[in-house]
Amino acid sequence: PETPMTTPLTPPTRRRCLQSLLAMAATAAAGLPAGVRAADSAVTRLVLPHAVGSGVDAIARAMQGALGKALGTAMMVDNQPGAGGIVGLQQLARATPDGHTLSLVSNNVVILPSVYKSLPFQMPGDFTPVAVCGTTPMVLVMHPRWQVTDAPGLLALLKAKPGELTYRSGGNGTILHLAAELLLDETGTRARHIPYKGVGPMVTDLVGGQIDFAVVSLPSAQPHIRSGALRAIGITTPERVPAAKDIPTFAEQGLTNYVVDAWFALIGPKGLPAPVVQRLHAALATTFSQPEVKEMMDRQGNVIRLGTPEQAAAYFRSEVDRYAAIVRKANVRLD
Repeated sequence: PETPMTTPLTPPTRRRCLQSLLAMAATAAAGLPAGVRAADSAVTRLVLPHAVGSGVDAIARAMQGALGKALGTAMMVDNQPGAGGIVGLQQLARATPDGHTLSLVSNNVVILPSVYKSLPFQMPGDFTPVAVCGTTPMVLVMHPRWQVTDAPGLLALLKAKPGELTYRSGGNGTILHLAAELLLDETGTRARHIPYKGVGPMVTDLVGGQIDFAVVSLPSAQPHIRSGALRAIGITTPERVPAAKDIPTFAEQGLTNYVVDAWFALIGPKGLPAPVVQRLHAALATTFSQPEVKEMMDRQGNVIRLGTPEQAAAYFRSEVDRYAAIVRKANVRLD
């Protein structure tokens, strides 16, 4: 099984790299304006409850440098996948609320309470939402050994082989798991779910032919779609996305009720002081205004819609309730 990893650092060099990062931060601190605390120049750890190669990981890498610069810190991305995101989120929940340990998360965080009987934290009570940053498209992809090119062809195959095809996700209770379950529920078909610890290994096995199909983020799948290693069946967004104009939506292929939105947000541990939240939000606004970041977001297919901290808190609460209803409808159960 995949083990949690910190990237791009490896155990033998981690101490040396951290020392270098701290030295860089100290150097930067010398030029900070008067009144900025020395602590503001420390390394900021961005815990990702997602594996390397996931859509959220791609977003984090795209904004890492600009966000660190806006905060006046060295930014370290720390991938901590596992249990649908619980491993990384538990680390964040235990962190000191000083703004130096944050997390970039997806819909998964508001789905977890509905699919797990118990969690080592309260969602959203044990966290401080800073902002919902935007949305990212998802796409259903298949291995090309199946002579399927569109949604009607996929449904015909699922009906001809009830319960035989396999689909996999980045873990139980993730948005990718739920998105596939919703399709099966909507079409009255069956397939076998096999959860992975992260999206990266899952996509690798999908390309290798060990998996029949999966719903993944467009940034994760796009390189494999372009190379022909995977075949795109449909986008789950209401309309086609500029980054993949040739991929039709499920809605235009006859499944008008099958629309699944995915979003990403920045959160911190419970008790994050209001001035720190405002500083982080301002840094996000600066980050997403940078031309290079905007270009990378567009290339990935992400749509930036930066909300306020107050909107984020209310949104998280409403999303917990909304997904609880969706989970009941799709009859999602842990394997």
